[in-house]
Amino acid sequence: EVQLVESGGGLVQAGGSLRLSCAASGFTFDDYAIVWFRQAPGKEREGISCISSSDGSKHYAESVKGRFTTSSDNAKNTVYLEMNSLKPEDTAVYSCAAGDFCTWYFYGMNYWGKGTLVTVSS
Repeated sequence: EVQLVESGGGLVQAGGSLRLSCAASGFTFDDYAIVWFRQAPGKEREGISCISSSDGSKHYAESVKGRFTTSSDNAKNTVYLEMNSLKPEDTAVYSCAAGDFCTWYFYGMNYWGKGTLVTVSS
């Protein structure tokens, strides 16, 4: 069974940090790009980071650039999203997805996790 499972969400104070994990199973993890999306109530889904298996390159949305870092541990089939200097506007459900290449086009993703909630308090 193909699965992506996010973990690490929770409640954090503004200025704090969290590390989200995206654990993959049932497919060849390192053949895919892993994209993190987030969606807050009343807002559109936003692609925020991607790590490409082809060259290891990383890409970030302007809203998180300089604060968030994505990384991978292929031995564990896991991708991480390190979130620093968190702001209340970062509050959202964060989901990871696997696609053929890095893109913010969520319809192009092959596999999705169910998401993990991150709440940042002021």
